[in-house]
Amino acid sequence: MQPVRGPFAAELDDAFPTAIDPLALSLNENPFPPLPAVRSALIRSIYAVNRYPEFLPERLRGLIAAHVGLPADQVVLGAGATGVALQALQALTAPGDVVAMASPTFDGYPIIAAMARLNSLTVPLDEDGHNDLDGLADAAADARVVVVCRPHNPTGTLEPAAGLVRFLCRVPRDTAVLLDEAYIEFAAPEHRVDVPALLGRFPNVVVVRTFSKAYGLAGLRIGYGLASPELAAALWSQQLPFGIALTSLLAVAASYEAEDQLLQRVQAINAERRYLRMRLSALGVYTTDAHANFMYLPSRGGPWHEVFAGSGLHVRHYADGGARITVGNRASTLAVVSAIGKATVGPQMR
Repeated sequence: MQPVRGPFAAELDDAFPTAIDPLALSLNENPFPPLPAVRSALIRSIYAVNRYPEFLPERLRGLIAAHVGLPADQVVLGAGATGVALQALQALTAPGDVVAMASPTFDGYPIIAAMARLNSLTVPLDEDGHNDLDGLADAAADARVVVVCRPHNPTGTLEPAAGLVRFLCRVPRDTAVLLDEAYIEFAAPEHRVDVPALLGRFPNVVVVRTFSKAYGLAGLRIGYGLASPELAAALWSQQLPFGIALTSLLAVAASYEAEDQLLQRVQAINAERRYLRMRLSALGVYTTDAHANFMYLPSRGGPWHEVFAGSGLHVRHYADGGARITVGNRASTLAVVSAIGKATVGPQMR
């Protein structure tokens, strides 16, 4: 006898697919399922979902603080990196203030700037997809907040630490800097900055991170910010009561316990990114030097929208003609190479 399917069966099927589409490459999701220890923790958590989580997420705050080497009062939580950034804008700005950012940048920043009723001042990337740090520093003089993604989204480029410090020296101390490190786990250790030392020197910086990308917990919406005690207190004042799910604490704790396995997955994704870049280079296609779990095809190589039309691949297209492709498994890599290989490779793609 077949089980009776209720009126919401289709919605349940959509919410819990039996297989993730390997050609869904537009959101920079981790291609791996949650680590075994994380899955076990989440299964255990279902027995407590009838209970509220902590009023404010003090335990998760302390767990992350201990892991990153900062006091708990320098950590804030949010619904992904986007949630932390929104809390920062709500806490540190007033309607009509200016927020400066690169263009193009992470799609969330123009959205949350509009939600906070801010005016966006954009600074174009250079021709190789890098932040124009001098241009952003100039813009910071007229802004209440300036955003720097490192590695940058959507290009994956990464400015040297020395260049970041020079930029921060130029930013007025009454202008807050959101240093978005959503993809920092994919960067080589030598490219990472000493966050406690950085915050000690630049108390106007908020470092924004997430468990959505390298940790593969995008569906749980767990982000955190690191800041000076004064800035963190301002952001913590925007912490939504009962706003961080009970599953977050369990998933983060299990992820930290299994970081060796996590590192192996990060290395596998980085290796697949290098392989994809090598295959595209062999086709004469230029890509930026990405340090994340995605590739970026500048507009001068397109038209990418036409190249991927009808391929079944879902990639992120930009108004200037560029395209961002999430690094997935080998099947998705070969699908990308096939789609581009079938296109006419003329001088405009070289």
